[in-house]
Amino acid sequence: MEDRVVTISRAKLSVEYPTSFMLIAAMNPCPCGYYNHPDKDCSCAPGIVQRYLNKISGPLLDRIDIHVEVVPVPFRELSDDRASEKSEVIRKRVVAARKIQDERYDGSKGIYCNAQMTSRQLRQICKLDEVSQTLLKNAMEKLSLSARAYDRILKVARTIADLDNEAEIKTEHLAEAIQYRSLDRENWGV
Repeated sequence: MEDRVVTISRAKLSVEYPTSFMLIAAMNPCPCGYYNHPDKDCSCAPGIVQRYLNKISGPLLDRIDIHVEVVPVPFRELSDDRASEKSEVIRKRVVAARKIQDERYDGSKGIYCNAQMTSRQLRQICKLDEVSQTLLKNAMEKLSLSARAYDRILKVARTIADLDNEAEIKTEHLAEAIQYRSLDRENWGV
């Protein structure tokens, strides 16, 4: 996944094909589907939820940049007339962020966005101030995050900063990126 190459090996030869894709996946929080549901009780026996979550390989989960728990939206919020951000405004922000990344990686062969940056680029582009470094250190220790998760958090934080049209990653960008690692939390299904 990270190398953007698919290798097919047979007895006499091995062939590599370039590949680049975006993986989007969904899963229920437990076999019955109601773990952490705001209105319905989970009917799964003790230990079943954790066993269910353990079916997902840690190394695979580690390679997914953003994990988001989605809970049902109550009817009152669906029918609410509150003004929300228009898709057109969001689109403009995304296009502007992609332009920032195009300029950032101009001249970097095969790299077009933050998710693709190398470790060397990560250290140059994703510098953190002291407060942000402390926040990330604490998150790494408290959530038992891997080195790969560390890199993913920095790349997502850089993208959030780009969406805010900020030259530097701020603490709030980093905090938002950390919250997107919900399935890394050791006791999520306990």
